[in-house]
Formats: sequence, structure tokens, C-alpha cells
Amino acid sequence: MASRIVLITGKSLQYSANSGVGYATTQVLAAAPEKFHVIMACRSLAKANAAKAEIEAGGITGSISTVQLDVTDDASIEAAAASVEQQLGRLDVLVNNAAMGVSDLDARTRFLKTMETNTFGPWQVAKAFRPLLLKSSTGSGAYSIYAALNMYMVLDWRQSKQNQTNVKVFGMCPGFVVSNLRGPSEAARNPGGAALDPRVSGELVLSIVQGQRDADEGRVVRFEGTWPW
Repeated sequence: MASRIVLITGKSLQYSANSGVGYATTQVLAAAPEKFHVIMACRSLAKANAAKAEIEAGGITGSISTVQLDVTDDASIEAAAASVEQQLGRLDVLVNNAAMGVSDLDARTRFLKTMETNTFGPWQVAKAFRPLLLKSSTGSGAYSIYAALNMYMVLDWRQSKQNQTNVKVFGMCPGFVVSNLRGPSEAARNPGGAALDPRVSGELVLSIVQGQRDADEGRVVRFEGTWPW
């Protein structure tokens, strides 16, 4: 059994999130000296399994599994949580990474779907997996990490502190990295060729999980310091 069980959400409404930050974070954690078991939680299980096979084919020998999870589908979220509980019994780290970005939808639909995917979805995921985080037996506590969900992150952090749980809550700015979030074309994934390798975002997640950023709990963590939010 791995010493830390990490679930990373992925798969936006339009583009595969089995690349970019979620994919790279899986690579970084699976290759880390610590014994992580990484669960790739994606809307498309077939794409998740293909991404898992691709990572493993690259020589990474860490423990990886997959589970179907659509952050816009409550039944899917609950089923994923039940599956993790049945198979593993707990969760040590939750990384709310799934999001959608640009779209050719009309403005109203784009706004509603973005809110559903980027804000309400992660809130539902955190709610469903909190009981499993509370079962974490790791000495440094369980972690809930959000990408750009500032207000909910702060509220979740305050609740965790008030209830004196072992759950540590962080916001995280992944930085300007290569990602399908902006669209599937190379020009969208890496505008002007200026985007960084998404593995730098994975390394940031790893530093949080390793406890190196504990002083920044309840804040939005970035590569250097925190955002003054």
C-alpha cells in the first residue's frame, strides 16, 4: 500500500485534461521518491486509462489508477468517492484540478458552464471526498488543493480549522503553463511559445504535499510566495 493516496481531477467539458497540469502532476508524483498512489479522476475513463498507459510507457513506475468522475455530475462524483472508499478506504490528498476555459458557446452558456465546472464542481468534489480525507492517517495531515477557487478555499480552510480537523487547505496558482484549457491547437496550448512546462506546476503540488508550504496554508500558493488575496 502506498504511503499517500492522491486523487487528481481532470477532463474539462471540451478538451482533454489528460495533459497539462493534471497529467504533469500525475507524472511528478508517480516519479517522486515517496510512495504515492495517484488516482486520475477523469470524465472519460477511456482517456484516463490511455493517459495512464502513456505515463507508464514513459518509464515511470509509480502506482497509478483511474476512476470515472465528471465534476458536473453529482451521481458521478458520489460514485467515484464510493469507489475510492471501497478500494482504498481513505484519501490523503485531493487536487481539484478539473476546469474548462475558452469556448465557442454563447456568453450566457459559457458563463454558466464555467461556473458549474470551475467553481460548483470542485465544491461538490471536496464535499464528497472530505469524509475520506478525514480518514487519512498520515502524520502531516490530509490536503485539499484548489486551482483558482479563492473564496471557497478560504471558507473550507476556516471550517477545517474551526472543526480542528487534520485537513490542510491550499489554493494554488499553477502559473502560465502549456495546457489544453485554452484550446486544443498548439497556438492555444502554448501562446507565443511562452508557456512553461506543466511539470513545474506538478512540482509545486509536490512541495505542498511534502509540507514545504505549510506556512502558506489558507492562501493561494504560487511558485514564489503567495498571492496577496
